[in-house]
Amino acid sequence: MSPRHILAAVLVAATWGVNFVFVDIGLGSFPPLLFLAIRFVVAALPAVLFVGKPQVPWRWVLAVGAATCCFQFGLLFVGMHLGMPAGLSSLVLQAQALFTMLLAVPLLGERPGRWQIVGMAIALSGIALVAVDYGQGSPLLAFLLVLGGAVGWALGNIATRKAAPPDAFRFMVWVSVVPPLPMLLLSLAFEGIGPDLRALSHLSVSALVSVGYVAWMATLVGYGLWGMLIRRYGATVIAPYSLLVPVFGMSSSALVLHEKLSAPRIGAAVLVIVGVSLTSVFGSKLTGWQRSLQASRYGAAHDVR
Repeated sequence: MSPRHILAAVLVAATWGVNFVFVDIGLGSFPPLLFLAIRFVVAALPAVLFVGKPQVPWRWVLAVGAATCCFQFGLLFVGMHLGMPAGLSSLVLQAQALFTMLLAVPLLGERPGRWQIVGMAIALSGIALVAVDYGQGSPLLAFLLVLGGAVGWALGNIATRKAAPPDAFRFMVWVSVVPPLPMLLLSLAFEGIGPDLRALSHLSVSALVSVGYVAWMATLVGYGLWGMLIRRYGATVIAPYSLLVPVFGMSSSALVLHEKLSAPRIGAAVLVIVGVSLTSVFGSKLTGWQRSLQASRYGAAHDVR
């Protein structure tokens, strides 16, 4: 890779890591489901008017939109709203690679090799350490919701693998059209029209900045750069850079939000990153699983990330 493209890959990882800080800021101004609906309205419009058709069957646009944008981000936003720290959320979502591997067995006919299994065990031990450290005096439900978000991301990865979109940016714009209406309806049903109207009528500068960042920087700019790099170099080369997301997520959360970086959390981060790296890099030499993981990283712009 050229130095310019290495810098671009690191920039995308940083963009997605810092995104968790902006999500946390946005949740201070909006109910979570309303915030999610607004995020994807801003991401989809007006871009959807100019990008052309998604170049894949509509069922895959709906499937990825439902799994990734609604399921993944819905659970993530609600989990963070209930107290899951931004930095830890960026780490726990890395479990998506493990869930993708597990789901690829029945849905794609893939079989994990020895190193994928070893990597999965290491990463799962890191997730368990997060659960133990965070669960002491904190709402365990928030952790479980974010972990459920990783399952949603994995389902979206499988659907993206099936769809195989030729233009990642265009596909993401159309996927962003799916969640606004159902998330708005769920927000009205569970969060109430009163809180929604109060949030919309008292928009602060920080609220607007957070919406702009998560919609344009994290979703459209991040996804566009990531797709370009994968088309140029292949997912096997680019995928490991996503392991930097929790590094930037946890460090920026500690710096901006003053989240605690305890020894167990740092140790958990190391375990998860090492485990995921084994499943995504070394395991590709041993088994066809990497094909589904490539799709995982190809469709992983929604890193919030």
